[in-house]
Order: sequence, then structure tokens, then C-alpha cells
Amino acid sequence: MHRQGAGTERSRSGRSSRTAMVLTTGLFFLWGVANNLNDVLISHFRHVFSLSDFQSGLVQSAFYLGYFCFAIPAALAAERLGYKATVILGLLLFGGGALLFLPASTQLSYGFFLFALFVIASGLAFLETAANPMVAVMGPAEGAAQRLNLAQAFNPLGSITGVALGATLILSDAPRQGAAGAAAVQLPYLGIALVVLGWAAALTFTRFPRAAMQAEATTGPIFAGYGALLRRPRYLAGVAAQFFYVGAQVGIWSYLIRYAESVVPGIGAQKAAWLLTLSLALFMVGRFIGAALLSRFDGARLMALFAGINIVLSLVAVTGGVVGLAALVATSFFMSILYPTIFVLSLCGLGPLTKAGASMIVMAIIGGAVLTMAMGLLSDLTGTIRTAMLVPALCFAVVGLYAWAARRGGSA
Repeated sequence: MHRQGAGTERSRSGRSSRTAMVLTTGLFFLWGVANNLNDVLISHFRHVFSLSDFQSGLVQSAFYLGYFCFAIPAALAAERLGYKATVILGLLLFGGGALLFLPASTQLSYGFFLFALFVIASGLAFLETAANPMVAVMGPAEGAAQRLNLAQAFNPLGSITGVALGATLILSDAPRQGAAGAAAVQLPYLGIALVVLGWAAALTFTRFPRAAMQAEATTGPIFAGYGALLRRPRYLAGVAAQFFYVGAQVGIWSYLIRYAESVVPGIGAQKAAWLLTLSLALFMVGRFIGAALLSRFDGARLMALFAGINIVLSLVAVTGGVVGLAALVATSFFMSILYPTIFVLSLCGLGPLTKAGASMIVMAIIGGAVLTMAMGLLSDLTGTIRTAMLVPALCFAVVGLYAWAARRGGSA
């Protein structure tokens, strides 16, 4: 009887662990939807509110400012409450921000939309700060990079879903302005809010491994860990690499629709959005292939190769035309492994500083705001979106330099 009871308990524990991993992996899908709907919103709001490239880029600025402002509070929450509770709090903020799209659309206020995006991003800061290291602790340490890359592979699936929803429900080849254009965002964001809040409820009633739930007793000043991190040059180099990588990724995807409309006259926003979907599909395929390659090859070496290829592709995109557009779409395949690999390399060996370290890497996502604005400003100044692709070329060069230094084991 005792053996049978123990076996039943192990069976239940195994089922709970699998359910917990599935729900955690689903988080990567959910924030992929939110992140890449922004790429559709940039094109949509540009017509609805008659914005310049720089002004439309404020969509990403508001969004990634939310990440920046709430990354440290999210790390403190993870420390006090544990990863699971922090994730649930993030989902509640995410769902609440999505619901704010309803009053923003009725008031026809670009500023209100930007605030709603800021609230969504604050929730995603909690999710990413907690979910990335949570996946790392839900199994053997030696498999953390492969496990995180596999979980991150579902992020582009969410991205594809988000762009597909936006292309179908928000964009049209005859751009809508004013109230009609603003109302087009209501249905997709209401649907997102309901799914996200339902996911939070499911997580609440699911049993997670102890490492994902436990809070940690802290000693010393509350920000002592951040002070220690600032004395680690190699870690700071990883934060910088993540800043530039996210800037490149967000900038390319934010302006891909605009780029396609510029270099292929008559393509229309809706058709161009499906090219963004293709780009995200390549990104997803790259994630799965990358997860397999990382089981056989050194992560820093593979990252250096992929960053180098993307420098070339970004420079080809500056030339424009169909070839430039194809090159810009192709960058997504080689961006696939960069974020999670930088994340894992940066956190390597941090021990008790891991939660604080994760939050500062999430703060580096502000690169998506700063460098997307820089691309929009460069486009407005030169009168062509093609020249803006010099910015991601520079970003990939920084990532490649970090990968080279990580391979050599230097302090970068």
C-alpha cells in the first residue's frame, strides 16, 4: 500500500510538473502576441493619427519604457514572492493594459493608447523577469540554455499569431483614419485580455516545483545586489549586447511594413504585414534549429556567426529593392538564438545575484525604444527608410563583438 501510494504521488507530481512547464512555456507565446502587434500598430496609427516615422515609433518607446521602469520592481517581487506569484502579477497587469485599449479607442487619443501600451509592458516586465530564470530552474542546470531556447521558440509563434491577428482585424489596404481606424483595435485587444486573465487563473491553481514558488530571505541593503553587478564587466557587457540586440530586432520588425511599402510601390500595408509574418516564421524556425545546434555547438561561437551574417544582410537592406527586402526578412532567421543566448551567457555564474541580474537584462530591452526612435529619426532626416537599416547593422556588430569576447572568456 505504501509503495502504491508513493507511486501515485510521484505520478501526480509528474503531471503537475508537466502542466506547470506547459503553462510557463505558454507565457512566451502570450508576450510574443503583444510584442509584435506593436509592429502592426505602428503602421496603423501612422495613418489613423497622421504621424511621421519618428512619431509612430513612440509606440515602441512607450512599450519598452514600461519594461525599463518595472524590471527592478519585478526582480524584487520575484525575490519576495517567488517566480510563480510574480508571473501571475504580470499577467494581471498585462490583461489590464489590454482592456485600456477600449476607452483609448473611444476617446480617439494617441496618448491614451501609449499609456495602455506602457501598462501592458509593465506586466510583461514581470513575466520576462520571472519566466526566463524560472524555466532555467525547472530542470538540470546543464540543460538551461537548451531548455530556455526551446521555450523561447514559442515566442515567435505568438509573434506570428499577433501579426496575423493585426493584419486580418486591424490593417486594410485602404488605411482607415479617425474613429473607424481607432475602433479596429478593440476586438483583438479584448480577446487578448480575456485569454491573459484566464491564463492567470490557470496558473493560480497549478502546482509548481518549489524552486519556482519560494521566496528568498535577503540580507543587507535592498539594492546591494545591483551594486555588485555593476562591478562585473563581463556581465555589463552582456547587458549592453542585449540593449543593442533588442534595438535591432524591434527596429527591423517595427519598420518592415513601412520598408516594404517604400521599396515595393503598391504592395499595401496588409500585404506587407504578411511579409512580416513570414519574417517571424523564419525567426521561429531559427529558434528550433538553434536549440538543436546549441546541443552540439558552443553558444558564443554560434552567436558570433549569426551576428556576422546579419551585419551583411542589414547592409544589403540599405540598398533597397526586392533584394534588400528579402535580406531584411532573412535577418529574422539569424536573430533567432541571440536573445536567449545572451541572456544565459550573461547570467552564468551569478549565483544569488541571478534575479537581480535577470532584471537588469530585461531593463536592457529599453534598446527597443531608443534605437527604434533613432531609426525613425534617421528615416525622417534622410527621407528614406532604407538608410535607417544602418542602425541594426551597427547593433549586430556590437553583439558580434560580445560573442567574440565571450568565446575568448575575457571580461569584454
